[in-house]
Amino acid sequence: MESLYLRPWRSFLRFQDLPGDMPARVYIAGLGMASSGTFTRVITDPTLSGYRSVLVDLLGFGLSDRPPEFGYTLEEHALVVAELLDHIGLRRCTVIGHSLGGSVAITFATLRPDLVSNLVVAEANLDPGGGAFSRGIAAQSEEEFIRAGFAAFLQRILTSAAEGDESMAAFAGMLQVAAPLAVYRSARALVEGIRPAMRARYNELPMPRAYIYGERSVPRDRASVLPDAPDPKELSEHGIRVFIVPHAGHFMMFDNPAGFAQVLKDALNI
Repeated sequence: MESLYLRPWRSFLRFQDLPGDMPARVYIAGLGMASSGTFTRVITDPTLSGYRSVLVDLLGFGLSDRPPEFGYTLEEHALVVAELLDHIGLRRCTVIGHSLGGSVAITFATLRPDLVSNLVVAEANLDPGGGAFSRGIAAQSEEEFIRAGFAAFLQRILTSAAEGDESMAAFAGMLQVAAPLAVYRSARALVEGIRPAMRARYNELPMPRAYIYGERSVPRDRASVLPDAPDPKELSEHGIRVFIVPHAGHFMMFDNPAGFAQVLKDALNI
C-alpha cells in the first residue's frame, strides 16, 4: 500500500500501484468500499492481468484517512484522484469506477479529460436521487446517521451476509471500516446530484465510454427505470457502449468476478 499526503486535509490517501503494461488502469470503488477489496479478483483474472493497475481507496473508505473537514462531494473525491495521478505522473489512463466510484470517475473525466483515455463505469448514478442505499442514508440527518443510522445500515448488511449472501459478506467487511461521516456525505452527494447534471456530462465526454450492468439490474422497460439504472437504449444513442455481466446484480464483481472481468475486457477492446 502506498500513500499520498494531502496537505489541505492533513490526511493520507492510500492506494496500490501495481506494475504492468500501459495504459494504466485506475479503479475506483463504490460507497463504503475499498478498491483493493473490490477489484482484486478482477485485476488478477487471466483475461485482464498484465496491465499497470492503480487501486484507489477514496478518503473515508478502506485504508485511507477520514478527515472530518472534507466534504466528500463528487467533485472533491474527483480532484483528489486527479492529484494522485499527477503525483505518480500518469496521463491518459483507463478509468474504471463502480457505483459511487463510477460517478466520481465521470466527474473526474469532466474535470481532467487529459488524464482519461477510456472511461468504463459499472452502474454509476447518472441522475440526482441516488440508489437504494444512498437514498435511505440521505433521508436521515448527518447527526442521526452517525449516531444510529450507520450501525443499523451495517447490521442489515451483516444480516444478509449471515443468511448466505456472499456479496453482502464482502461489502460488510469493507463497510465496517468506513467512516460513517464519509458514507453519509458521499451518499448525500449522490442524492443531490451535481451541476451540470451527471448524465449530461457523461453523454458529452469525448473519450470512449462504456456502461456495465449486472444482469439483474437491467431495466426491462421505461417504467422500470430507476435513478441508478439508466435506460440502455438512451446510453447507446449517445455513443456509450453497453455491456451486461450475466448472473449478477449491482455487486457484479463479487456475484460473478470472471464474468465481470470478461465484460471489462470486451469493453476495453483487448
